[in-house]
Amino acid sequence: MKQRKLGNQGLVTSQMGLGCMGMSEFYGDTDEAESLRTIHRAIDAGINLLDTADMYGPFKNEILLSKVLKDRRNEVVLATKFGIVRSATDPTVRGFNGSAEYCKKACDDSLQRLGIDTIDLYYLHRVDPQVPIEETVGAMADLVKAGKVRYIGLSEASPATLRKAMAVHPVSALQTEYSLWSREPEDEIIPTCRELGIGFVPYSPLGRGFLTGEIKTFDDLAPNDFRRMSPRFQGENFEKNLRLVDKIKQLANEKGCTTSQLALAWVMAQGDDIVPIPGTKRVKYLEENIAAADLTLSAQELAEINNLAPKNVAAGDRYPAASMQALNR
Repeated sequence: MKQRKLGNQGLVTSQMGLGCMGMSEFYGDTDEAESLRTIHRAIDAGINLLDTADMYGPFKNEILLSKVLKDRRNEVVLATKFGIVRSATDPTVRGFNGSAEYCKKACDDSLQRLGIDTIDLYYLHRVDPQVPIEETVGAMADLVKAGKVRYIGLSEASPATLRKAMAVHPVSALQTEYSLWSREPEDEIIPTCRELGIGFVPYSPLGRGFLTGEIKTFDDLAPNDFRRMSPRFQGENFEKNLRLVDKIKQLANEKGCTTSQLALAWVMAQGDDIVPIPGTKRVKYLEENIAAADLTLSAQELAEINNLAPKNVAAGDRYPAASMQALNR
């Protein structure tokens, strides 16, 4: 697995990471043994960027990763996040906390759950509109000085917020949804990252699994799968988006690869400063993703893909209305 540089501060990772969220929640039933096999296989294949967050589970995902980090810490670039706060009585209720005090407590709690001394990449999961970004990033900078964090990142932050954050402390990575059906970052986010020397980490590079072609009907989603609440997976939007996947699948067949491999290779072809973190909880799909790292797309093929999936091609918002308000701020 080739390496890529994230930002200008010295952070180097594999060209593809592993999103671990679904191993503990959100995408139907989980299987800890299979999840652990998947993580170990990823590391064996040269994938070293493992992505988690304190709110996944909540807390369960960090604890899961601790079982791998115990023996393989030196092989891993561990990324986790803070800032989304879930209700203890109703986990579906969420708020935001970017205060300096909460930032430092959340870091200490994550370190304890993960069983490590230092977090390699610490993200603010969502910007707290009630707290100046300068305060939050100032606290994150204090964690770097204390040796608890090596590099800092932001998730779903606007260009204006990125500039304010960079004035306080260098930001190594911005994490935002980016794929063939979420190309909005191309307008301002990616150009701003490149201007400021910030690496770009696309999450959901396979459109939350939709771009794999494996989801053919709404009933393919488990009753406890959060995608049932996503506008892109509902009603007419679902049917329109299926037609997009069919077009990509046809091109993938001509290329001799799977739909997901084509979609993932397209993301990686958008720049050497881009490190996608496709999520999976099964070795089978991990192997498919790994193979995408060796897939080369010609200029003609990239042009064909761009024609098939231009900006704003996906039908429906990527989150329910309430969650959309927390993006790009």
